[in-house]
Amino acid sequence: MRMLARRLLLPGITTLALAATGCSSTTHTGAAEPATPAALAPAADGSRQLEVAAAPQDGPASNEVARVGTGKGGPEKASLKVASYDQASGRAVIAKASPAPSSSSSSSSRSSASPTPNTSASASASADKPVAVGDVIASGPAPGAPNGLLAKVTEVVGKNDRGTEVKTAATPLSSVLKDDKANGKVAVDPASVTVEPLMKGVTFSWAKSQGVRFGPEGAKLPLGNLRLDVNAPIETAPDAPVSAGASVSGFVQLAPTVEFSYDGSGGSGPRSAFLGMSGDWSSQWSLKGHAAATTGSPKRLPFAKLHSAPVIQVGPVPVVVNLDLTCYVQVEADGRVTLEVSQDVKGDFRVGGSYATGKGWTPVSTSAVQSSPVKASVTATGRVKGALGAEASVGLYGAVGVTADFAPYVRGEADAKASASTDGKTSVSGAWAVYGGFDLSGNLQLQLSLFGTPLFERRIPLGSLNREWPLASGKV
Repeated sequence: MRMLARRLLLPGITTLALAATGCSSTTHTGAAEPATPAALAPAADGSRQLEVAAAPQDGPASNEVARVGTGKGGPEKASLKVASYDQASGRAVIAKASPAPSSSSSSSSRSSASPTPNTSASASASADKPVAVGDVIASGPAPGAPNGLLAKVTEVVGKNDRGTEVKTAATPLSSVLKDDKANGKVAVDPASVTVEPLMKGVTFSWAKSQGVRFGPEGAKLPLGNLRLDVNAPIETAPDAPVSAGASVSGFVQLAPTVEFSYDGSGGSGPRSAFLGMSGDWSSQWSLKGHAAATTGSPKRLPFAKLHSAPVIQVGPVPVVVNLDLTCYVQVEADGRVTLEVSQDVKGDFRVGGSYATGKGWTPVSTSAVQSSPVKASVTATGRVKGALGAEASVGLYGAVGVTADFAPYVRGEADAKASASTDGKTSVSGAWAVYGGFDLSGNLQLQLSLFGTPLFERRIPLGSLNREWPLASGKV
């Protein structure tokens, strides 16, 4: 019996935002905790170590941009915002940002009695300067730029009633982070994830770290987790009796985290960089009935799409991470067996791309999986495999950088009627075997050059990571 596999990729893990159809979708019902003002500590080589934290979700500080001028200085918070952006022409309108209240963390960081390089009087004065040719600006989501904006100003067109209109051109992240360093992890706020159900019988729930919960299963979730439950029929073999209708039920639960690092101390582009997603996950599922025979590729049934676009604050720089996740059920069968199988799976995962000078981009993919005792019953001779998986993508500013497919599965084989449990109880008449495992695959994409690293000519595969272990077997 080959059973469920689940696949994860994140993100974006790096950025997510979904519109739900058919089933309720989630939006922010409570903002994430504002980011602590990022310390800019000078390193021994003169570079600054930027803190990595979750960006503010509302208030005046949430729409300000970071700017690098034409001099040698590093990024700094500017009292500006992107009022509008036209992707086709590259034109943007830059306006004055709403002033933050004097009691806010962002205001206090700029007026602190113990200034860092970014909170000095000169930096504050520079933050109020109008936008100029040569400026590099980084913004979170803005009108016309739902995935944020990272661009260089090539021309100042003029002022209008909305602000200053400028022409812009694409630019890499290295042009704003320059020779600074950053390294950190940011948990994805589950309330920021939107869900589009693709079939009936799908429910979504989450639990935030502040104790806020959503959905029918919310009370059962660990804080910071999101969960998708599915209960749906699958195609039944034509000769199956009515009592052997095929169906799948279960859930996928995860707590994704964005990982980001950058070291620009080499002076001419980054010395190293990393973008990826990691987290804990668990799934529990049951597949039963007389599944239809598979011809060609395995039958994949997507049941929900998830999207989020978290903004992480790298020092003063808002970096937009796009995360997309498609959860699916996949079944392979020969149409001859009636089965009933269930499994609990827990583990962790880490996928991403790592860059180092002289080595280029290399893939990162690791996972540790544990499965609980599986109870299984197979009738007749045949084979089946089921997976409850997820496809994920992670990128920056709307460009996909890493794709991954993670699918825990169970598969079984039988030549007669057999029932078994991994607790040692068996009743068989014939030969049978049950296996658990997972498949992890994916690619690094060209868009990782957004870091300012050299282009690579083709996708770089993560490599196919497969693990399988026997769960139960027997022969009379």
